[in-house]
Amino acid sequence: MALLRSARFPAIVLLVAAAAGLIVANSPAGGPVDDFLHTYVGIPGLFELTIDHWIADGLLAVFFFVVAVELQYELTAGQLNSGRKALQPAIAAAGGVVVPIAIYLVFAFGTNAADGWPIPTATDIAFALGVLAVFGKGLPPALRVFLLALAILDDIVGIIFIAVLFTTDVDFGMLGLAVVAVVAFGILSRLLDGRAKVPIAVALVVLAILAWAFVYKSGVHATIAGVALGLAMAQRPALRVRHALEPWVNGVVLPLFAFNAAMVVIPSVSPGELSPAFWGILVALPVGKIVGIAAFGWVSLRIGDRSAAPPLKLGDLLAAGALGGIGFTVSLLLSELAFGDAPAIRDQAILGVLAGSVISLIAAAILVSWRAWHYRRQATTTADAST
Repeated sequence: MALLRSARFPAIVLLVAAAAGLIVANSPAGGPVDDFLHTYVGIPGLFELTIDHWIADGLLAVFFFVVAVELQYELTAGQLNSGRKALQPAIAAAGGVVVPIAIYLVFAFGTNAADGWPIPTATDIAFALGVLAVFGKGLPPALRVFLLALAILDDIVGIIFIAVLFTTDVDFGMLGLAVVAVVAFGILSRLLDGRAKVPIAVALVVLAILAWAFVYKSGVHATIAGVALGLAMAQRPALRVRHALEPWVNGVVLPLFAFNAAMVVIPSVSPGELSPAFWGILVALPVGKIVGIAAFGWVSLRIGDRSAAPPLKLGDLLAAGALGGIGFTVSLLLSELAFGDAPAIRDQAILGVLAGSVISLIAAAILVSWRAWHYRRQATTTADAST
C-alpha cells in the first residue's frame, strides 16, 4: 500500500495501463474486450450501466472525491487558504487554461471538432507530481507547492467545465434529492469523532451511493457527486478516508479508467486526414501549457506582494508549464464528454491527449532534470564557498 501512496509508482502504473489499453484495442483481442466493456451490469429495469460507464461515471467519482478532499484542505488550511497565497498560482493557472484553448481553436474553430476546446485545459496531479518526484531531486519546495496549487486550480476549472458544459436536460427533482443526500452526508460526517462510528460510517456510505445515483439520474455528470461529497465532509474524517482510499484510487480506479479510455483503434489515415481535434490537443497540451503557465506565471511573480512570492525563476516556470501539459485523466474524461456523440472524433481526441501528454512528459522530464541539476550545483557551490 505504501508503494501506491508514493508519488512515482502510481504514475508508472497509469502510463502502463494506458499503453495496455491502446495495445489491446489494436490487437485481435480488441473486439472481445470492447464488447465486454459495453456489457450492461446492474439492476434490470431500475439501474443498469455498461461496464465502461461504471468505470467513467462510478469509479471515477471516487477519484473526484479524493481530489475534492485535497481541495477542501488546501482552501482551508493549506497553500490556497488566503487570497495572497492563491493569487500567483491562480494567474498561472489562468494562463494554462486560456492559451491552450486559444491554440486548440486555431485548429478547430468552425469545424465539428470545436466543442473539444475544454480538453487541453486539465493537468493530471498524479502524473505531474510523479515526474517531479522522479526527476526533481534538489528542486526547491516552492516549485512543488506552486505546481500542486496550479494543478488543484486546474482541476477546479475542469470540474466547472464538467458541471456546466456537459449537463443536459436536468431533472431538478433528482438534483434536489442529491442535494439533500449531500447535506445529510456532511452533517452526519461531523459525528464520526463521537460514538457509534460503525453505524455512522455505514450510513455515510449509503448516503454517498444515494447522492451519486441521484446526481446520475438528474442529468448532471455523476463525478460531480464525488466533488460535492468531498467538499461537504468534515475535514478530519475526510482526510482519514482520503488516506484509506488513496492506494485504491492509484492502483485500481485510475488504471482501469486509463485502460478503458485508451481503448482506441489507431485510424489508418494520413496525417492530413486526422481531425482538427487531434492536432489541436497535440499542440495545445505541450505548447499551450508551457507558454501559458510560464508567461502568466512570470507576470504573477511581479505583481501584488513581492515578499510573498515563492523564489521561482523563469526556468522553474517553464518546468511547471511542461508538467501542466500532462493532461491525461481529466483530459481523457473531457474527450469522452465533448465527443460522446461523435466516436470517430472522440477516438482521435483521445489519441491527441495521449500523444500530447507523452510529449509534455518528455519535455517535463528534461526541464525538471535541468532545473534540479541547476539547484544541486548551486547548493554545492554555496557549500564550497562556506567551507
